[in-house]
Amino acid sequence: MNAKEHLCTDNRFSAPHRATQWRKVALFCAAVPLLLCFSLFFGPSGMGLPDIQTPFGSAILSLRFNRLLMGLMTGAALSASGVIFQALLRNPLAEPYVLGVSGGAGLGATLCILLSSGVLVTVGLPVVAFISSLLTLMLVYTIAGQGSSGPPSVYSLILSGVIVSSICSSIIMFLVSTASIEGLHSVIWWMLGSLQPVPAGQQLLSAALITGGIAGIWLLSPQLNALALGREMAHYQGLRADRVIAAGLLLGTLLAATAVALSGMIGFVGLIVPHVMRAIFGPDHRKLVPLAALGGGAFLVLCDAIARTIFSPVEIPVGVVTALAGGPFFLIILQRRMKQAWIS
Repeated sequence: MNAKEHLCTDNRFSAPHRATQWRKVALFCAAVPLLLCFSLFFGPSGMGLPDIQTPFGSAILSLRFNRLLMGLMTGAALSASGVIFQALLRNPLAEPYVLGVSGGAGLGATLCILLSSGVLVTVGLPVVAFISSLLTLMLVYTIAGQGSSGPPSVYSLILSGVIVSSICSSIIMFLVSTASIEGLHSVIWWMLGSLQPVPAGQQLLSAALITGGIAGIWLLSPQLNALALGREMAHYQGLRADRVIAAGLLLGTLLAATAVALSGMIGFVGLIVPHVMRAIFGPDHRKLVPLAALGGGAFLVLCDAIARTIFSPVEIPVGVVTALAGGPFFLIILQRRMKQAWIS
């Protein structure tokens, strides 16, 4: 994705090209519900739709459906967060985990799990995760800006994010090593990533935050398209870049923190899905944001179906599956960027 690509917005495309793009969108939107319904046939209890005439079968189908909702919300949040971070930093390696945002959210959520219980965890977990991730983002920005008279460079931000994320992970490991057996089990399973349904109150709160965050990012889509040409060019077009960047960082942090509080540390969704969606549907954020959110949810639901069936009846954390898919993907992107420098 470069400046020339961003100049090619929809109003510059030929009519046949626009028609092809919208056919792709329609086909994708039709395929996602089919994929989601297909995922209901997979589980540790066996493949196929359970018999809903029995209490056991009805309970299994209800559990699978709730996990589907959890996957949709978490995947959409992580993917949309990845889109906004990549757009603001103009770097394909940017995502919540690389910038340390998810690490900060994880640290706050770990403290909340170990020190609280019951209703306090249900209501406070997303709030604590957001506050801690916001503080982490401020710390990363401050460290990256040391010794610089202007805004910190993209590479300084990424390097600072990796360092801060490592520190957060070390603190989490310390907290886990001193926790009780019950707390240890809860935190470890949560750190590996799980789509086990959370209480209804937390689900509703998370759904509201994720929906609002994605809607906010979509409203920023025209400004994101302008920023893709560079801050100087955006400034000449009358865009207040600093305000857009601040709003975008807040929205991306909110989505990442909510996803971490909801399902734990699930990595690489915010890296993989935005790239795939951008390659298929183009760089226009007016389409990219909603399609990436939908694709992120479908991708995570598919990964969860694989996680709970590949070693059936043993279930592995969904974060393991996304990491196995995302690791090679990350290396491929890094290798390409070493040959072709990203615009800074």
